Amino acid sequence: MKLKTKFFSTLTFTKQSLATFTALSIAALTPTITQAKDIRIAIGHQSMCTDTYTAGIVVKELKLLEKYLPKDGKYKDADYDISWSDYSSGGPITNQMMANKLNIGVMGDYPLIVNGAKFQETESLRTKYVAGTGYNLKGSGNAIVVPVGSDIYSIDQLKGKDVSVPVGSAAWGMLLKAMQDNGISTKEYGLKNQSPAVGAANIAAAKIDAHSDFCPWSELMEFRGTGRKIYDGSETGVPYLHGVVVREDFADEYPEVVTAFIKAVYEAGEWIRKDPVAAVDLMEKWTGVEKEVLYIYFSRGGHLTLDPTIKPKWVEALKTDHGVLVKEKAIPPLDFDEWITESYLKKAYQELGKDYDAEKSLIVDPAVANADLPMEIWHARDGISTYKTLPEFLAALNELQQTGAKLNATYVYDKATGLKLFGKTAFFVKSEDGFATFLRKPDADAYAKKLKGSVMGLEGALAAFNPADETLVAAQ
Repeated sequence: MKLKTKFFSTLTFTKQSLATFTALSIAALTPTITQAKDIRIAIGHQSMCTDTYTAGIVVKELKLLEKYLPKDGKYKDADYDISWSDYSSGGPITNQMMANKLNIGVMGDYPLIVNGAKFQETESLRTKYVAGTGYNLKGSGNAIVVPVGSDIYSIDQLKGKDVSVPVGSAAWGMLLKAMQDNGISTKEYGLKNQSPAVGAANIAAAKIDAHSDFCPWSELMEFRGTGRKIYDGSETGVPYLHGVVVREDFADEYPEVVTAFIKAVYEAGEWIRKDPVAAVDLMEKWTGVEKEVLYIYFSRGGHLTLDPTIKPKWVEALKTDHGVLVKEKAIPPLDFDEWITESYLKKAYQELGKDYDAEKSLIVDPAVANADLPMEIWHARDGISTYKTLPEFLAALNELQQTGAKLNATYVYDKATGLKLFGKTAFFVKSEDGFATFLRKPDADAYAKKLKGSVMGLEGALAAFNPADETLVAAQ
C-alpha cells in the first residue's frame, strides 16, 4: 500500500518530468513509425481520347511514372500508392479533383479551362496547368459527324436538327465555336448531352441528325463505316490541344512528383514516335480502339504532334476558348497568369537534358509538314507501303484489289489543310491537273468547279484512273 501510495505520490510529484520523458520517448520512436510515408497519387485519364494517351494509358501501361518517381531525400522511404481512373470525358475528372479524389487530371482544351475556372471560383482550392500532351495546329481532332446515309454535308444544314455532344468536353466547346462562327444560335438547333459511346451508337443507328465529338471518335465512326464528317475542328481556326492539371496543394507538397510525371509524359511521346506501328498495335490492346484509327493520329503526318511544352499560341487559344464559353454564360472568370505554370516543365526538361526553350519555339503546321508525305496502304499481311503520288497510290490499290488482298486501311492527305485522311472517306477530284483529295465535300466541290473537274469517292477514283494516262501521272 505504501508502495502504491508512493507510486502515486511519485507520479504526482514528477508529473512534469514524466510528460517530458513521454514526449522524448515518442519522438525517439517517431522515425521508425513514419519513415514509410504513403504518398497517394490519383490520376484521372481518358483511354478513349487519343490526345491524353501520353499522360494516361501509355504512362500507366509502361509504368513510366514509377520509373521517374523520386526515391531519395524526403522520399527515401516513401510508399507510393498510384491509382488510375478512366473517364469518358474531362468534366467528371474535374468533379473528382474538386472532391480531392484525384490529384492529377488529363483533359482537352475546353475541359482544362473549365477546370481552372471552377477551382478559382472557390475561396481556397486551385489547380495548376503544368504541361501539354499534344496538339493539332489547325484544330483537327474534334469533328461533327452525321450518319453515312445522311443528306447533310455542311454545318449550315444543321439548323432545325438535333445535335448531340458530350457537354463539357472539348468537342462541346468546338461545337459552340463552330455554331457561333456560322451565325447559328443555340435556339436554332437541338443540343443533346450524350456520351461519346452513346452518340456514336445513335449515329450508327441514324437516331440523331449529327454528333460532335473529340479524338478519335469521328475517325472511329468513319473507319467502322457508320459516320461521315461534315465539319472538322480545323475550320474553327483555333489549335486543338490537351494537357495536364494538378491540384495546387498536391503540387506544393510533392513538387518532385509532378516533375516526375512530366518526365513520364515526355518519354511516352518518345516511345510512340520511335515506332508508331508497334505503338498503335499495343495501344489497341490497351484501349480497344482499332490500330488503323490510332495510326491516323500517331503516325508521321498524323493529327497529333506530341509535345508537353506550353507555347504562347496555346495560351492564346485557351483564352479564345474561354471567350467562347463566356458568350454562352457557361464559365466563371479565369486568371491565366495564376493558373499556368511552366516551372515543373522546365525542371523536368533540365533533368532529362532537354532544351525546353528550343522545343517550345517549334510549332508543326500540317499544311507544311505533310506537303510531301507519301500516301499509304496498310496491307493486312505485308504491313504499310508508301506511294509518293496519287497515281502511284491508285495504281497500287487497283492491283491489290484485283488480287483480293486484305487491306486494313489506306491514307491520303487533305489538299486544303494537309490533314491525314482515310482514303475510303476522302473526296477525290479528277481534273486535267490530275487527282486531288479533300476532307470536306464543299472544298472538293469548289476545287472541282475551279478546275472544271469532277468529285467522286475512292471507288470512283479507282474506276476513273487510267494508269496509261501520262498526263495525270505527270501532273502529280
